[in-house]
Amino acid sequence: MKYIRQKIPDLLVIEPAIHKDLRGYFFETFRKNFLEQTLKSKINFVQDNESMSSKGVLRGLHYQISPHSQSKLVRVVSGSILDVAVDIRNNSPTFGMHIAVELNQSNKRQLFIPKGFAHGFLVLSDSAVVSYKTDNYYSKDSERGIAYNDPKLSIDWMLKLNEIIVSDKDKVHPNFSFEKIYF
Repeated sequence: MKYIRQKIPDLLVIEPAIHKDLRGYFFETFRKNFLEQTLKSKINFVQDNESMSSKGVLRGLHYQISPHSQSKLVRVVSGSILDVAVDIRNNSPTFGMHIAVELNQSNKRQLFIPKGFAHGFLVLSDSAVVSYKTDNYYSKDSERGIAYNDPKLSIDWMLKLNEIIVSDKDKVHPNFSFEKIYF
């Protein structure tokens, strides 16, 4: 596996070594010891989640507050998404910055997102199945969100805003604030 640090260094794109032959392909989707060596810290994933969404569906930008904040390891089983992580760590030099990475069934890339980031994704293909691991359990009381279309964040979602399908819950998230303490 190849671990590629992003412009926000705590975010990692993971490219697997894919072994192909006449039968198809094989690759490791997760290897704890390699990820911990790269992070230089322990990780203990406790929950796996999977969603299926249609083209234009945007899920996010979500995060959980302490004591239920989560690191995530996101991958696409089928289809293609634009995966976005926004740094909400107030003392971070990259506070308020984001990265956007295309994850799809062909490139088999994954995105590691540590605690302290809001996360969302937009489905670019006709449909997509997204799978992700978390290192803390979901807690409804700790769930929070940021408006996906906040002009201060300037996220290029690669679709026109009127083509994006968002849940009622995600439509009412507040805009990002550089003064608010998130994490």
